[in-house]
Amino acid sequence: MLVEEGNLKERIKKAQEGDKKVVKTVEELKKAGIKILRNEEWEIENGLVMKERRIYVPEGELRGEII
Repeated sequence: MLVEEGNLKERIKKAQEGDKKVVKTVEELKKAGIKILRNEEWEIENGLVMKERRIYVPEGELRGEII
């Protein structure tokens, strides 16, 4: 199955929402009122969770498709 470019960001956002690690990180960011957490390791950019300045894609089917 090929990843459709226009749909990719939405699919990543949905996968991030289902990942407990990502949900916890986003909650910590919101509580702190900042967009960057842990020396820029985690941040939120354009609605996507980023880790080390890269879009974080949780383990699973979507990550496999992208790779």
